[in-house]
Amino acid sequence: MDGMGRRTLLTGAVSLALGGCATTETTLRAVPVSTASQAYPDSPKSAFDRLMTGNRRWVTGALQHPDRDPTRRELLAAKQQPYGVVLACIDSRVPPELVFDTGLGDLFVMRTGGQAVGPVVTGSVEYGPMTGGTPLIVVLGHQRCGAIEAAYKALKDAKPLPGNLQAIVEALRPAYEQTVNEGSADPIETMAKTQVKLTADALRGNRDLAPLVNGKKLAVVSAFYSLDTGEVEVLNGAPS
Repeated sequence: MDGMGRRTLLTGAVSLALGGCATTETTLRAVPVSTASQAYPDSPKSAFDRLMTGNRRWVTGALQHPDRDPTRRELLAAKQQPYGVVLACIDSRVPPELVFDTGLGDLFVMRTGGQAVGPVVTGSVEYGPMTGGTPLIVVLGHQRCGAIEAAYKALKDAKPLPGNLQAIVEALRPAYEQTVNEGSADPIETMAKTQVKLTADALRGNRDLAPLVNGKKLAVVSAFYSLDTGEVEVLNGAPS
């Protein structure tokens, strides 16, 4: 075979190989998962189940990253209908959208230090259930919470924190006092869980939300996130 023949054969082989690689890449490329075809979880139980199923994917690494594409963005441009409200801490390691493997338009999310609440935060939590029928609220605390630890130490040592950080401390005082009264080998973790439960209880018994809860149109769940495992533990309020 002459030089020209060998070059022609080599060029053809390379083209075939590259073509095969391109075909394989196209075949294996991940296709964004859409939940648009799924029924809207319009009951507390179905919304809760979808969130917890997403958390299991987060724990195991079998993530779907649903509804995170231009098509979903365009679909939601005119109107939204989230199926859940999450009140979580500001901690950078606990982003609710990732922890529950959700997508654009799935959740209303509020984040404050130690899930501290006040009228504006409570009003923000109420917005979805009271104006759009959002069927689920999750108050999500987490392991090794820095805000809880700082508040606990400030109250224990009677040393106020600077600036508006003291407002967070005062908002967490009821959880601190209950923790001290009960006694605990791990007061920081106990206070973190107590804060979550007290906040969820207050929302559940809220004058405006209580009728929705009593009518089974809304569930308020307290939950706790493990930094070690990624798992969300339900403390109380899970809908049946």
